[in-house]
Amino acid sequence: MEEYLDRGARFLRPYLVHDSLRRALPWGLLCLVLGGSLVKEAAPLPETYFSNKRNLLNVYFVKLAWGWTIGLLLPFISITNYHVTKNIKVVLQRLATLLISTAIWYTCTELFLHIEDFTGSCYKSQALDGLRKEYLSKVHCQQAGGFWYGFDISGHSFLLSYCALIIVEEMAVLHSTNTSQNSRLHMVVNGLFLALSCLTLIWLWMFFSTAIYFHDFSQKLFGTLIGLLAWYGTYRFWYLIPFSPGLPPQRINLRSQKSNRRL
Repeated sequence: MEEYLDRGARFLRPYLVHDSLRRALPWGLLCLVLGGSLVKEAAPLPETYFSNKRNLLNVYFVKLAWGWTIGLLLPFISITNYHVTKNIKVVLQRLATLLISTAIWYTCTELFLHIEDFTGSCYKSQALDGLRKEYLSKVHCQQAGGFWYGFDISGHSFLLSYCALIIVEEMAVLHSTNTSQNSRLHMVVNGLFLALSCLTLIWLWMFFSTAIYFHDFSQKLFGTLIGLLAWYGTYRFWYLIPFSPGLPPQRINLRSQKSNRRL
């Protein structure tokens, strides 16, 4: 088992931990949403397993995407960051990124619901006939058997792009992590890395499936841009300054910090 985990981790590390992936992924997500939306509008694909919202990946992974992401990042950040820094305070500080990300996820999803309520109206059918003015929210409209039509920002486009971006950012710690001298730790880290890698691939595939099968272009674009903005505002701005949880530790940074302290 340990040998298979090690082989899988060694195969994927050059692709998923490389700095170039973190630089290219935001642009790749934009290309996916643009290309997928173009296919959906210009040359719609026939229905497939993934065009059905009841597909297994959507029901058991995407619907619980934030739980899967946080559930794997929590032990991964704890173990790898402590292994590099040997400082529990740094580990707790870095784990605060998960609280911040959770607050961003919750705020954005609630905002999307309010926007859909504010911009929508209740109709008797999907053909948008028979306006029912007595219902002013999507919940009440659907409870009455109506069809709510408003600006539905794609929560999938937001969530899946945001999850993929923060996972790739946190896996950067593996540049500085050498666990080969401790077989148990090595197996645990490799297992978590492979699980996060599989999760990232699922998020990217389902992000593309959303682009080619669901939502209007503007709804997907807004969702993706908000995901990119949430990532950029934290990992590319806030976490670079003092009094923040900071970025994943790397030995070069740690050495420079020690040198500065001596000076």
